[in-house]
Amino acid sequence: MIVIVNGAGGRLGQEVLKAAKSAGHSVVAVDKFGSPEAVTYKNLCDYTGEADVVIDFSSHLATEELTSYVVKRNLPLVLATTGQTPEEKEMVFAAAKKVPLFFSANMSLGVALLISLVKKAAFLLPEDDIEIVETHHNHKADAPSGTALMIASAISDTLGGRDIVKGRSGLCKREKGEIGISSIRIGSVVGKHEVMFGDGVETLTITHEAHDKALFAQGAVRAADFIVKKPAGLYDMQSLVEEYNA
Repeated sequence: MIVIVNGAGGRLGQEVLKAAKSAGHSVVAVDKFGSPEAVTYKNLCDYTGEADVVIDFSSHLATEELTSYVVKRNLPLVLATTGQTPEEKEMVFAAAKKVPLFFSANMSLGVALLISLVKKAAFLLPEDDIEIVETHHNHKADAPSGTALMIASAISDTLGGRDIVKGRSGLCKREKGEIGISSIRIGSVVGKHEVMFGDGVETLTITHEAHDKALFAQGAVRAADFIVKKPAGLYDMQSLVEEYNA
């Protein structure tokens, strides 16, 4: 398989190059600043050779260029960036009608499994208070994390729609049924997500902790292997987990 890696010069892009090569795939690196791991094209449009899939670890600002490129070339896309604006998300959804597109706020299979578990817990414990605590390094720009929002949305959907509260301050009593998210930014923590269910008698905590960002690169390559065989449509890590469980 020939994998185009967009954003190949960044730390995660370099990890994707390594993971793809380790899996026996050929790679094409794209990054305007170059990459120490491979010969690099500055722009996606500069590469017109053979390819089977595109993995993007650049920026949400590349959404328009990416979606146009994969639609024009009829290539599957693994979109591993977050922070898309509503307009950019519409570009993603439109492209997914024409090509297979894997879009996830977190490329960790472990996080996907966590979401499966918390959905089961929510179904069995619908009256519990539910709180999410996410911890990341002190350079992370967005809060709450995209992964925490993804977890909260999955729980909310399971319970028929619940309010999601992002942080608390002042005199604000916790409302029954809401899903709370708290964010911590400290040191060099790669990423930790804790989901707590409590009824006053006992507390259940389900936790995922990332120790190395390389896991996201490995997950992206796994997603590429998964999506390259699929028809046009929108896929995510839950799609991958459900296929394993089938």
